[in-house]
Amino acid sequence: MSMSKIFDLTLIYATIRSATPILFAALCCTITQQADILNIGTEGIMLTSAFVAVLTSVMTGSWLIAILMAIVSGVVMALIMAVANIKYSANICAIGMAINMFALAITKFGIKRFLGTSGTYSGSDIIGIPRIHIAAFDNNIFLNEVLNNWCVTEVFGIIMVVVMWFLLFRTAWGLRVRCVGRFPMAAETAGINVRRLKYQVMIISGVMGGLAGAHLSLGYSKMFAENITNGRGFMGIAAMNFGAQNPILVWVGTLIFGCIDYIGARLQSYGIPSQFILMLPYIFTITVLVLAMWKKSASEARKKSAL
Repeated sequence: MSMSKIFDLTLIYATIRSATPILFAALCCTITQQADILNIGTEGIMLTSAFVAVLTSVMTGSWLIAILMAIVSGVVMALIMAVANIKYSANICAIGMAINMFALAITKFGIKRFLGTSGTYSGSDIIGIPRIHIAAFDNNIFLNEVLNNWCVTEVFGIIMVVVMWFLLFRTAWGLRVRCVGRFPMAAETAGINVRRLKYQVMIISGVMGGLAGAHLSLGYSKMFAENITNGRGFMGIAAMNFGAQNPILVWVGTLIFGCIDYIGARLQSYGIPSQFILMLPYIFTITVLVLAMWKKSASEARKKSAL
């Protein structure tokens, strides 16, 4: 197998396809981190929303209603975290881990109770998210391979990158969010309702997490399996750190994850052990998180030395 078969036109779309679930997860983390809330529960929000999306799709026969219900599920989970952290001052990391464990348990119960199976459900009654086919692109190899047959949520994900960037860096609301994240006492003194703003941020985070789960189960795979997220929520956190909480740079980070995922799958044809291939995204995740912590520590050390 030649390297040209790995780095071909399909790499571009395959990268975007693999990156989209991580992108929504990363946006879920980015908006909260700007308000100084580390959303460790992204994985659990995604997992619960993925199950709700499949269940709703089977019950109603509508992918659109399924997405809406997944968003509702994500918002509910995010609000549970928000109330526990903002109102009752519970540790956000502990809450996030609790949400993740709860999601694993409730979806494992749900797939058996409501879908009548264990492990994986991929019935033909799942109505997936449609793909956009542009007939005019059929006769052009590049346009057909790269831009044709995109899932609706893949297009929406890229739109949300721009929307999130504009919201955070070009609006008064975004300025207040960033002020709350960096100088909460000063923000409160300036008359900003810090608690209300954090609730708003968590609601938006829940919407992104809901979209992440819905896309994963109805757009990316058209199935539900126990722990279908498979660490993508944590990859989203890594991408958020890679992009320094800037949605556009965060998107670049998710594309790197997507590219690694696709190339890893192709490398199996070279006889490389599958266990090593499966490790690649997580090795990159750990590397990014370690570098982010090192950068943060170095920055804090410089600030102390300046004083």
